[in-house]
Amino acid sequence: MAAINDLIRQITDPDLRDRIQKEVDKLARQKKFGLVFEDHIPECTPLYDIPVRPGVKAALKTGDISDFYQVLKVEDGKALCIKRGETETVEFSVDDLVTIAEFGESIYPYLKPIDFVCNAPDSDLWHTLIEADNYHALQLLEYLYAEKVDCIYIDPPYNTGATDWKYNNDYVDGSDSYRHSKWLSFMEKRLQLAKKLLNPKDSVLIVTIDEKEYLHLGCLLEEMFPEATIQMVSSVIAQNASARKGQFSRNNEFIFYVMFGEAGVIELPLSDEWRANADDKRALGLRWADLMRNGPNGNRSRAPKCFYPLFVSLDGKRFLGAGEPLDINERRENYKAPEGMLPIWPIHKDGREGCWGYSREHLLEIQEKGYVKLGALRGDTLRVMYLTSGIQKRVEEGKYTIIGKNEDGSLISDTEYRSLVASTQWNIASHNASRNGAELLKKIIGNRFVFPKSLYAVHDCLRFLIGNKMNALILDFFAGSGTTLHAVNLLNSEDGGHRQCILVTNNEVSDAEAKEMMARGLKPSDEVWEKLGIARYVTWPRTVCSIEGHDVNGNPLKGNYLGSDLPMADGFKANAAFFKLGFLERTAVALGMQFKELLPVLWMKAGAVGKMPEIGDSVPDMLILSENRFAILMNEQAFAAFEEALTEHPEIQTVFLATDYEVNYRSMVKNLNVEHTYQLYRDYLDHFRLNGGRN
Repeated sequence: MAAINDLIRQITDPDLRDRIQKEVDKLARQKKFGLVFEDHIPECTPLYDIPVRPGVKAALKTGDISDFYQVLKVEDGKALCIKRGETETVEFSVDDLVTIAEFGESIYPYLKPIDFVCNAPDSDLWHTLIEADNYHALQLLEYLYAEKVDCIYIDPPYNTGATDWKYNNDYVDGSDSYRHSKWLSFMEKRLQLAKKLLNPKDSVLIVTIDEKEYLHLGCLLEEMFPEATIQMVSSVIAQNASARKGQFSRNNEFIFYVMFGEAGVIELPLSDEWRANADDKRALGLRWADLMRNGPNGNRSRAPKCFYPLFVSLDGKRFLGAGEPLDINERRENYKAPEGMLPIWPIHKDGREGCWGYSREHLLEIQEKGYVKLGALRGDTLRVMYLTSGIQKRVEEGKYTIIGKNEDGSLISDTEYRSLVASTQWNIASHNASRNGAELLKKIIGNRFVFPKSLYAVHDCLRFLIGNKMNALILDFFAGSGTTLHAVNLLNSEDGGHRQCILVTNNEVSDAEAKEMMARGLKPSDEVWEKLGIARYVTWPRTVCSIEGHDVNGNPLKGNYLGSDLPMADGFKANAAFFKLGFLERTAVALGMQFKELLPVLWMKAGAVGKMPEIGDSVPDMLILSENRFAILMNEQAFAAFEEALTEHPEIQTVFLATDYEVNYRSMVKNLNVEHTYQLYRDYLDHFRLNGGRN
C-alpha cells in the first residue's frame, strides 16, 4: 500500500489524483491484511421459552437450526410458514417447531435453576454451571462481569471433524474447503466477548489447541490482543504417542497464554520433572503467599471485618500485634497507632482499600504459630505473607523440618522454598490425558465422555497465573466434562483459596445418540433427549460427584489426589448451582412480570455470594439479602424503609432499584452509601437491546 500511495502522489492532475486515492482507500478498507478469513454468520439460537406465534422466526426441532421459516399464521396447533426468499408456504405442527433468533438479534436472557450441590453450608462461595450456547451465555456474562474476570481457560473445538460429541470438534465438516475460515469466525465472535470480560489491568486468557488450528489461532490472538503478552507452551499429554501413517507420532498439544496488564507467570515449588535444567537441585519447602486478598472479593466493602491494621516495629522487622477492624464509615487516615508501632493496612497497588485474608482473631492465632511472615519495609508499606492452610497442615503433620523462627516470628525450615518458573516445554507425567483424564473421569461417572483433559494439566495451567490470587474469578465457556471447575476446587483445597468458577457448556448429545433418538420420534427439548446432553449427563454429574466425593452410583471415590494427601472420597468444601439459559420477552420484562425469572441473574451480578435466594409468586416491596450481599427495592414508595434497613447492613454493597424514571433513580442513589447501584429493569433491557447487534 505504501508503494501505491507513493505512485498516486506523483500524479500531476489533482482531480484524477484525488479520485484514484478515494478508490484505493475504499479497497483498503475492504481488504483485511494479516489473518484473512470470511465473516461467516451461520449461527442461530433456539428460544424454547418464546412461543411459536405469527411474526417470529422458527425452525424444525429435528432439522438444521439455521434453516428457518417466518411464521405467518398459527391456528389449531398448526403453523403456516414461508421460507426466506421463497413464495410457497408450508405448514408444520407447532410442536415440531422452535422459535429462533439469528446471530446479532437482541435477546433477553435469564437463568432457570436446575439443581445445586451444597457441601459447604458455612461458605459464601458458590460456583455456577450454565447450560447454554456459549455465545449468548457470554453476552449475559458481559452484563454481569465486564472487566471483572481474572482468568479465562478454554479448550475450544479442535476442528478435527470428529462426531463422538459435536461439542468437541465437529464445528465444521472436515471436507469443507472453508473449514479454517469458519472456525476462525466462530472463535473470533466469542473471543471478542471474552475480551470484554477480562480485567485489562491484570488477567489472563488460556487457550489449548492442537496442530490443526494452532497457527491460525496464534495469528488471531495476535490480531485481537495486540496489547497483551502472548506465549505458547508445548505440553505432552500422552507419553505413548498416537501413531499416524506417514507422519510423526503425536503426543502433545499447545497452550496459548494471553496475559494482560500486570499478569505474569509466578514462581512455584515444582518437582524435578519441571526443571528445564536437570542439574538444578534447589531444595523445595515452605511456600509463602500474600495475606491480602485479590480479585472481586479483595475490597474493604466485601469483608469489612478483615480491614484492620497490623502493627510492626518501626524498622519493619518484628510483628507487634493487630488493631481492631475499622467501622465501614471510619477513615484509616484518622487512625492513630500505638506509640512505637507502624500500622500496615491492606492497600492494593492502585490505592484501593483491600482486606486481609483472615479475621483479626484468626490472624493472631496463626501468627503465634509462626505462619505469618513480614517482607521488606518500603516507606510505610511492606508485604505480609502467610502459610496457606494446606502447608500449615503439612507443617503440623511433620512434613517439614522446622529449625527455628525468624525475628518476625515466622518459621524457618531447613528445606526453605526457592523460586522456580516453568519453561515453555512441559513433559509432566500427571498431565497424561488417558490416565488422569479419561480413567479418572470413568471412575467418577463411567464411560460418558471421551478425551477429557488431565485434571492436573488444567490445575497446573491455572496455578501458574492465579496461584497467588486467592479470590480469582475463573471462566470456562467450553466446559466439556467440567475439568476446570474440578481443578479450581482442587487448587482451593490445597492453599485455602476462595476462587470462584463459572462453567458454560451446551447440552448437545453425541451424533449417534441424536440419530437413534430421532428414529424413535424424539426431538431436542424432550426430557429423554435433554437428560443425555453433555451438560446434564456429564458436566453436572462430575461436578456433584467430585464435590461430594462419590461416583454416580453413590460409592465413595477411591484413592488420593496426586501430589497431596487429600482423599477423593472427602470431596471438596464447595458449593455449585446449575442453571439453564433461557430467553424472555422484552415487553414482559419491562412490565415487571419476570422478576422471579431474573432473580438468579441479579444474584450473579452481585457476585454469586451465598446460596441463591428464592421467593414465592408474590413480589415483596423490598428484599434485604444480607447473606447474598445485595438488596432490591421493588416499590419506590418503600424507599425510606429500604434506606434505613441498609444502614444496618454495611456488608450490602450492591443495590437494584426498580423505577421507570431516571430522575427518581438518581435521587434515590444519592442517599445510598453503596458501591454499585442498578436501575431495574432499564439497566438490563438497555444492555441487551444496545449490545445485541454490535457483537
